[in-house]
Parts: sequence; C-alpha cells; structure tokens
Amino acid sequence: MCSIFSGSRFILKFGVNSKSKHNLRRFRVYAMDAAAAAAAAARVSNGGGGVVRFPLSASSALVIQKGDITKWSIDGSTDAIVNPANERMLGGGGADGAIHRAAGPQLVEACRTVPEVRPGVRCPTGEARITRGFMLPASHAIHTVGPIYSSDSNPAASLASAYRKTLRVAKENNIQYIAFPAISCGVYGYPYDEAATVAISTVKEFPNDFKEVHFVLFSPDIYDIWLNKVDELLKD
Repeated sequence: MCSIFSGSRFILKFGVNSKSKHNLRRFRVYAMDAAAAAAAAARVSNGGGGVVRFPLSASSALVIQKGDITKWSIDGSTDAIVNPANERMLGGGGADGAIHRAAGPQLVEACRTVPEVRPGVRCPTGEARITRGFMLPASHAIHTVGPIYSSDSNPAASLASAYRKTLRVAKENNIQYIAFPAISCGVYGYPYDEAATVAISTVKEFPNDFKEVHFVLFSPDIYDIWLNKVDELLKD
C-alpha cells in the first residue's frame, strides 16, 4: 500500500515473506523530501523516532511518532503535552505518573490549586485543565481524563470530548504545538483501533488551529495502529 501526500511527502509500506529462520520480516519505509525530513528532525526534540508527517491542511500537520512524551518539545514556549490524568489530578500510574515525575513536585502543587468541581474531582471525565510544564521540556501540560472503557456508558463520546476539550483549552492558551498520548489505552482498557478512530477523527475537527498536532506513542503496537488509522482517515 502506498499513500502519497502533497509536498512530495509519502509513506511506502510493504511486507516481505521469508522461509528463513526468521520466518517473517516486515519492513516499513518512510520517506519524505529532503527539506521536510531535515525540518522535522530539527523541530522534534527528544521525543523519539519513527516520525511520520501527514497534512491536516495547508498550514497544519499531524505527526505520528514513537517515543517518550515526557521528553517531547518543539519550542518550549508555545508547546504542550497532554497528561492522561485521573479526576483528582494528583498523579497516578502509567503516563500520568511519568509526566508528574518528569515535571517535578511543582506540578502536583499546581494541580492542587485547581478548584474541585465536587469532592475529589478537579477534572471530570471528558474535560481538560492546563498548568505550566515546570521541569518538562514543553512549556505546558494539559490534563484530561479519558473514559474507563468497561464502565462508561458512552466511551466514544467521552473520549472524543477529552480530545476536543483539550484542543479547545490549547487554542484558548495560544498553544501552537501539542502532543497527545493514546488516551485511555492503558489501564482504562480502550481498544486501540477504536481509540485511534476517535482520536484522529476529533483532531480532524481542528485543521487550521495548530501548526502541529503530535501523537507520541510509547507502544509499538499502538504506533502501528495509529499510522494505519491516519492513513485510512486522511486518505481523502
């Protein structure tokens, strides 16, 4: 399968079967024109590898990459990473805990100052709150709460709301570059393919609002699914 985009950026995906001891090897080759590749390499700081860019519009790009979201940044002033938080906003496991550790103790103190909307809840499921990034390379952290797949009555609507509210908060705070993890795909149990559909479809609602929207994905399985889903949903 081959997908060609404007500006001579393209992705070529192919598989090769082998009867050798390795049995099956897969190869994915990503190619962009030299200028785009150099620009992408210069702008993406420490987030990881496997960077693939897709146009959202003439002025905005969707970027899928492997890596550690706590190390991601673009310019340190108009960039933000998204923290998949819990409703208390005081840290937790997985990416939430990693982001709090990387940001330092000032982050949890800033989160404590966010008013509770009801006892023990600072950010309800599907909403978003913003703080400074403190020791993170990115200037801000936007905290959002995704749904628990098995217990939410409408997980797709809740997940879409988490992405949509995060993007609205980012826009209101003049964020130009934003990086998401795969919200709810950890202990909250959201199936990867379904989550990718919701995530990418919601980002498509904001084609001209940001210079770049990134997904920084730690799991190779999630990364592969996100790439395939972007190819599917942006092919037109």
